[in-house]
Amino acid sequence: VQLQAFGGGLVRPGGSLRLSCAASGSIFRINGMAWYRQAPGKQRELVADISSDGTTNYDDSVKGRFTISRDNAKTLVYLQMNSLKFEDTAVYYCYANIASSNLITPRNYWGQGTQVTVSS
Repeated sequence: VQLQAFGGGLVRPGGSLRLSCAASGSIFRINGMAWYRQAPGKQRELVADISSDGTTNYDDSVKGRFTISRDNAKTLVYLQMNSLKFEDTAVYYCYANIASSNLITPRNYWGQGTQVTVSS
C-alpha cells in the first residue's frame, strides 16, 4: 500500500491550494484519513481528519478555511485550503488507516509529504 500526495506549491497570503492524496496497492478497506503538517522546527500536527462515514474534524487554526473530503471509490483524500496565511507554511502529509484484507489488522500509512509555502 502506498500513499502519494500532490498539489503543494507557492501561494500568496489569501490564496488557495488543493492537496490530493491517492492510496494504491492492496486495499480492502480505508478507515480514517487525515492531513498533518510539519513546519520547520516544529512537531508534526494534525490539520484535519475524516472518518469512513465522512465525519470531519479540524484543528482550530484552520477551521473555516480548510475543507477535508474523500472519494472512497477512488481512494482519494483532498484538502482544500483557502485564505492561506504565512503560518500555514509547512510540509503536508496525508495519512490513512488501511486494511489490506479482512484478515489483516489495519495499519497506518503516510504519504511522502508535499511542501506548501505561503509567501508574498
